[in-house]
Amino acid sequence: MRFTRFLLSCALVLCVLSLTSVAGFAKDIVLGMSAAFSGPSRSLGIELYRGSSAYFNYVNRSGGIQGHMVRILPLDDGYNPTPALENTIRLLKDRNVLCLYNYVGTPTVTRVLPLLNTGQARDKLMFFPFTGAQSQRDYPYVRRVFNLRASYRQEMQELVNRLSLVGRRRIAVLYQNDAYGRSGWDAVRRALRTHRLDIVGEATYRRGASFSDSMAEQVAIVTGRRPEAIVTVGSYEACAAFVRDARDAGVDVPIANLSFSCSESLLQLLLEAGQAKGRDYTANLINTQVVPDYRDRTLAAAQLYIQLMTESPPAVPEGLKGDYIPLEYSYAGFEGFLNAVVMTHILRLQYDRPGKPLEKIVEGIRDFDAGIDVTVTFGPDRHQGLNRVYFTTVKDGRFAPIDAEDWRQWLQ
Repeated sequence: MRFTRFLLSCALVLCVLSLTSVAGFAKDIVLGMSAAFSGPSRSLGIELYRGSSAYFNYVNRSGGIQGHMVRILPLDDGYNPTPALENTIRLLKDRNVLCLYNYVGTPTVTRVLPLLNTGQARDKLMFFPFTGAQSQRDYPYVRRVFNLRASYRQEMQELVNRLSLVGRRRIAVLYQNDAYGRSGWDAVRRALRTHRLDIVGEATYRRGASFSDSMAEQVAIVTGRRPEAIVTVGSYEACAAFVRDARDAGVDVPIANLSFSCSESLLQLLLEAGQAKGRDYTANLINTQVVPDYRDRTLAAAQLYIQLMTESPPAVPEGLKGDYIPLEYSYAGFEGFLNAVVMTHILRLQYDRPGKPLEKIVEGIRDFDAGIDVTVTFGPDRHQGLNRVYFTTVKDGRFAPIDAEDWRQWLQ
């Protein structure tokens, strides 16, 4: 039934209706995106963009939203707050840009949030940032932002619960020394306190660290407290470097990475390093996710994502590719795809209800079937559409869902 509803929803979206302009939209519907398209976190921005583009291209090929094409305007901030601020000012001033969309990262999003509460924003909202931080989920910015993904607090609470169940209660943390890292650190601390536990050891690293950097000092600090598991709150290159150096130091406890770490890019680095050194760096890895497995053929959205990424893989934003080789599929890409599915539904509703404030339209969405295992709901006091957290580990060379039997391997 859910599969049928999802297909019917897609059919409604793709109906070619009147080409007449409707108040509130220019010829194209432009969504402004500032994200990391360069630097050591570029895979996140690029794959999120490509996942969204796959669905929007699908919509546009069949007539768009009542004849209007949906287009993302991508601006590179390199995962740095100052360029993100400059990009946002540009997007807020651009009358052709409907809203802010698909922003990547806590330090960048946190920096631009104050702009949304100024006259400069002209009532523009932010949709579906790629961060689980609390800043855009709490007062005073929650009214201006709609999140789709679960929060870092939810991710860490579920992770700590699982680790506690298998007897791993001494948990240490490596985190990026900025707003993102502190948000994740706070989420771990809060989760541990529900079990009357504390973080047993912690170390930081600077934002922008790459895989070629040494994490030996951080490994020594963290493992000196004899942790039974380590949680990393960082970008994929830094987290991969920590995993490599921890394993080289003989540390074999589970290392769990937050959803922001871009599983496929992290794994690719570890596989390449393992081949070069003749060892396995992929054992005992746990990555939390905020979307289900994109290879799950029982999910209509996953089927369509794989189909579109296979048949018509979207390009990297023009002028931003460099030497980047796009991923075939990814959890970040699937998240971007689902962002686009929900955004398309919102745009359809706005077309059907001209004159109604966009915020009120989104807050009226209840149990929207996006083609996954849970429905999307918003409300006046609920600006986050999904709450589900998933767990993955490396199986047969890729991150795959963890089942009940998998958790037994980490029993203490």
